[in-house]
Amino acid sequence: MSQIIKSLDQETIKKTAARCKRLGITIPTFKQMREPASLPREVLEKLKLVGLWDVNPLNLYRITWKNDIKTGLFGGVNFVEIPAALTGVKARIIGLVGKYFPTGAHKVGAAFGCLVPRLVSGEFDPERHKAVWPSTGNYCRGGAFDCALLGCTAVAILPEEMSRERFTWLKEIGAEVIATPGCESNVKEIYDKCWELRNDPLNIIFNQFDEFGNPIFHYTVTGPAIEEVLARLGDSVRPAAYISATGSAGTIAAGDYLKKHYPHLKIVASEALQCPTLLMNGFGGHRIEGIGDKHVPWVHNVRNTDAVAAIDDEDCMRLLRLFNEEAGRVCLGTLGLDAQQVDSLSLLGISSIANLLAAIKTAKYYDLGEEDVIFTIFTDSVDLYQSRLAELNAERGAYHRDDALRDHAGPLAHQCIDYFKELTYAERKAIHNLKYYTWVEQQGKTYEEILAQWDPAYWQRLFEEEVIYFDHLIEAFNAAIAAA
Repeated sequence: MSQIIKSLDQETIKKTAARCKRLGITIPTFKQMREPASLPREVLEKLKLVGLWDVNPLNLYRITWKNDIKTGLFGGVNFVEIPAALTGVKARIIGLVGKYFPTGAHKVGAAFGCLVPRLVSGEFDPERHKAVWPSTGNYCRGGAFDCALLGCTAVAILPEEMSRERFTWLKEIGAEVIATPGCESNVKEIYDKCWELRNDPLNIIFNQFDEFGNPIFHYTVTGPAIEEVLARLGDSVRPAAYISATGSAGTIAAGDYLKKHYPHLKIVASEALQCPTLLMNGFGGHRIEGIGDKHVPWVHNVRNTDAVAAIDDEDCMRLLRLFNEEAGRVCLGTLGLDAQQVDSLSLLGISSIANLLAAIKTAKYYDLGEEDVIFTIFTDSVDLYQSRLAELNAERGAYHRDDALRDHAGPLAHQCIDYFKELTYAERKAIHNLKYYTWVEQQGKTYEEILAQWDPAYWQRLFEEEVIYFDHLIEAFNAAIAAA
């Protein structure tokens, strides 16, 4: 029996399937998102005529790491390697690229993992329910996009201090938008709004911090994508570490997949130094958009986390300018980067830069060599932060060569192993225990389940068995669409 899907409402399934047929909707399985080349020929032919960001149900099939933006179809995994001339370390640092998902960020996949199992089981009725997406960044954008493709009503909740691009886009796609007080770190205020909305039973809360569909997507789709990249590198390299900002603890679950296949690989959680929740049980506010904190997400398998790296948000803002201002790009060229390598740095948004810096810390802490590979996720690109660049320019003035030299020398060349903590067994358990105060005391989880989460078998069942059931439900739902 599924731990996530509690019942099947056959009447709602039948009604929703007929509705999807009228709207021209079919739904990909998780296996197809992992292996999109296996899609039916008729789907592939139609996709050639659909833009990546188009509000078209066919773009459900583009929730994958393998979109080929030149052909409109699929190729290998989209990734970029950051040159050693920039990182200053011997280890190779490779990031999967989120820009080439619809919406320009990989969170559209996490949102799919939360919504679709409820839709195809009949637990979510698009004619009655609203899908509520609490988020500190791209998750609510992904949820709103998925809802638009599936003909569902979306409500996005996010802090009022998030970038202007997010609010503008959400309204354009038709989502109802609720701005809560604060910035990245004000997650509790989002939870409080969710409790208010729960008073109306027609609001279905898809909270990425406790919805297991979020990490299941990354375990099932992102983890194997990284493994494919590793296979392309050949037998001479060693998978040494996987870096992920904790955020909602969805993306970090790809590390659980990798650790199962490469037990010596280190999983390193990155977070903001200004809000060092895992590092110091700390709190505060920060500017690394997309990694809400001040709590440990319910869906985080803390026992598998080997280390924590806290990143100064000022370093991220300085590198955002270095990578994207013209004087910065010229400076990078003098360091030995070619034009293509310089251009690729625009694929890194603010949290992606934080992941890059955490990878550099990891390489230095563990003395990793040329045969070692560190994988991370470049969740979104600079396209979503143009207003932040404008704000920095207004606040600090025009960007010149001397600024670029300082920003390379400080955040990059002199990034060191301070604020890096390798976790003992007891320290991991202490972080896990912090879940109690948020989830059992405040959010209605049970004492028995928080104890169960310390057992590795708990996570294996969730990550490996649930997705088999999800795909079975999706296949049955598509058959119901065809029969409607």
